[in-house]
Amino acid sequence: MAASVTASPSVHWTHLDSPLGQLLLTADESGALTSVSVPGQKGGRTVQDGWRHDPGPFRTAGEQLAAYFAGELTEFRLELKSSGTDFRERVWDALDSVPYGETTTYGEIAARIGASRIAVRAVGGAIGANPLLVVRPCHRVIGADGSLTGYAGGLDRKRHLLGLEGVPLTP
Repeated sequence: MAASVTASPSVHWTHLDSPLGQLLLTADESGALTSVSVPGQKGGRTVQDGWRHDPGPFRTAGEQLAAYFAGELTEFRLELKSSGTDFRERVWDALDSVPYGETTTYGEIAARIGASRIAVRAVGGAIGANPLLVVRPCHRVIGADGSLTGYAGGLDRKRHLLGLEGVPLTP
């Protein structure tokens, strides 16, 4: 009798050139975007054995990212799928509501999800674990004093994205 083998979900991937460097995009078998990573990203994904290189599922994402980087798109309309704890999912949902060209703070995100001020560090951890850079706008979160604080893709990239969106930056 043959053993039953459960296939792991298929991961599709492609690279996309951008002003931030070559992006790595991944999607699940349904075509939902599961990650956007930049070179050297803290916690970013890298291509794994068994993943399927297939640019097909990424056409819409590529078009929207190109329009965003050209200053022609202010809101992504993509099917996204991420997996995290309930807390992380609540934080990521709050990130999705931060409008283009605006910023918020870690404390404001904590308040939006009903977390205490004590949870601000945990909010920062969840934001740092965001697997969908650029399309889920963690770059719009700044320090309470207005400073540019951590960004998994690097502060130069955060500065670039905020500048693209017209956010005034202090030197």
